[in-house]
Amino acid sequence: MLSDIIIRMKLLFLKDKELYFNLHSITGFFPHNIELYRLAFSHKSMMQRNEKGKPVNNERLEFLGDAILGAVVGDIVFRHFPGKREGFLTTTRSKLVQRDTLGKLAKEMGITKLIHLANNSYSHNSYIGGNTFEALVGALYLDLGYDACMKFVEKKILTRLINIDKVAYKEVNFKSKLLEWAQKNRILISFELTSQAMDADGNPMFEHQIMLETITGCKGKGYSKKESQQRAARLTLDKIRKDKHFLESILNSKEERLKERKEQAKEQNTKDENG
Repeated sequence: MLSDIIIRMKLLFLKDKELYFNLHSITGFFPHNIELYRLAFSHKSMMQRNEKGKPVNNERLEFLGDAILGAVVGDIVFRHFPGKREGFLTTTRSKLVQRDTLGKLAKEMGITKLIHLANNSYSHNSYIGGNTFEALVGALYLDLGYDACMKFVEKKILTRLINIDKVAYKEVNFKSKLLEWAQKNRILISFELTSQAMDADGNPMFEHQIMLETITGCKGKGYSKKESQQRAARLTLDKIRKDKHFLESILNSKEERLKERKEQAKEQNTKDENG
């Protein structure tokens, strides 16, 4: 308590005192290396580069924070639900770290107000808040370690902002979310049944694979067609979010389809004109 008071008094004389206090309000900790947090709030749209000409933004911290957040939330979920199977634990963790949840947390906790980005970038990317949240976790991990990240998630989020039991038992329709995403981006999508068999106990097992344009998505297994489709959709949504090359390949495939359709229409018009 005394050390906290001393830190507060010292910060009053720093030019970055507002950022220090904002970070303490958000995470519950005063930062040691403030540069890590500045980097966490630096979006790539600012086009900043260091003296060697390399980009300076929060993408690397976002990558690290995503892994740390997954481990922390997995740890919490594992201890909170003793006896629950792997499928339940995996689904619950996915719900807690999904992009919509992180985006809402970033807004509620005041993280979005600290992001440095080019004008109008936020309106074109609804993931910026959630990405920055992950970058902040990455910075916190490098600065203060795993235990600080655990306390941040447990005390600042799961104690105050999110009811873990309510989230765990709330049904999330990942298939609908994926279909909505595909419709919004004009992507052709299909759910293909790839196998149907019995497990060792004689229970029916289904496996579905998702196709996005000509690109193969993820597979999902389950004891019903609905369950297998839900798992495939959840994994595919996660891959779209994390794997930029996967997303680009889907969008490129769509552009090729539209280009081919346009050329076919042009050829047909030429034939019609020539009689």
